[in-house]
Amino acid sequence: MNRTDGPQLLLVGNDRKVTWDDGRIRFLAPGSDSLCVFDAGPNPAAPELVATLPLPNSLFGPPVNLAVTPDQRLGLIADSMAWPERADGAGWQPEPGRDLYVIDLAARPPAVSQRLRAGLQPSGLSINRAGTLALVANKAGHSVTVVRIAGGRAEVCAEVDVGTPVVAVSFAADGRRAFVVKTDAHRLGVLRIDESGGLPRVTHDPAEDLTTGLVPFNLVVSPDGALALVVDMGSPTASDGHADSVSVVDLNATPPRVIDRIMVEDGPEGIAISPDGRYAAVAIVQGSNNPSSEWFHHPRGQIVLLRIAGLSVTRAGAIEVGALPEGVAFSPDSRYLYVGNFLDAEMQVLAVGDEGLADTGTRIALPGGPASMRAQSY
Repeated sequence: MNRTDGPQLLLVGNDRKVTWDDGRIRFLAPGSDSLCVFDAGPNPAAPELVATLPLPNSLFGPPVNLAVTPDQRLGLIADSMAWPERADGAGWQPEPGRDLYVIDLAARPPAVSQRLRAGLQPSGLSINRAGTLALVANKAGHSVTVVRIAGGRAEVCAEVDVGTPVVAVSFAADGRRAFVVKTDAHRLGVLRIDESGGLPRVTHDPAEDLTTGLVPFNLVVSPDGALALVVDMGSPTASDGHADSVSVVDLNATPPRVIDRIMVEDGPEGIAISPDGRYAAVAIVQGSNNPSSEWFHHPRGQIVLLRIAGLSVTRAGAIEVGALPEGVAFSPDSRYLYVGNFLDAEMQVLAVGDEGLADTGTRIALPGGPASMRAQSY
């Protein structure tokens, strides 16, 4: 699928509460986070900033805590952490939150239209291709929140207990299944979805779980629905100096199964797949947020490009990017890749071609560290 007509919206969530001092994390006062809305339609090589909204966002969790409906009418943004000030004088400290914001992207300018309550610590989320349903993975809640979308509004209608921390979720192409990342259990759960009645019915059977690599953290499903790619961090601390992997899941098999693992460098977090289904891009932290004294520290992260041909997934190249790359998203024509470099507070634009990735030299300054990034749902 390769849609390039009309506006092509890109959401970037910026977190200004978290920073590092030579690899040592520091927490700052909340209140300066933002959401940037870009349009990549007119010029995919240099997306145009449409609006900046004051809106909380969080670096904690995979960089897929936001999404755009297929008709680009609504955006959903999960804010996974609350930031109360500690009474003991220890300053601002994060704790699991519940907020889920709905953005009216058709308004001029775009504006927050609803504030909903999801499960505890809402993290990655996904919207189905029909634009009728969203799912939110709640890490601390051990659950998935079900959100019905209709008439430009969103409504929380159920919460499904999955029994273990979950951080990311993605619909299958047909919308009748979804797959949820069980980080601590090193497994991929299967959700069954039935929208034939009044309220959508989402069920989960642990017996259908698939075993992934160690510490799965993020996933994408290909546009044709044939496969899923699961990021396996290998360690709860993300970067630890060791090689990690991406699990390839055959979704058409009965039951679905992991058929391959692609080795990648240390600390994969963000992942995106191109609208034409030919490529996937993986953001590699490789210790770029760790102290310079650490043996596995690199001053910059990198992007690994994967080539997809049917069920075959192979490495197609890699390129250095800025420090602590988190979110990645493809342009609607699949020719460009947008990378959120958190410590550099910028969006970097790469060109995608048969020869791999190339740096276009374009850097778009952001009003904070880009903690998450998502283009429209296809």
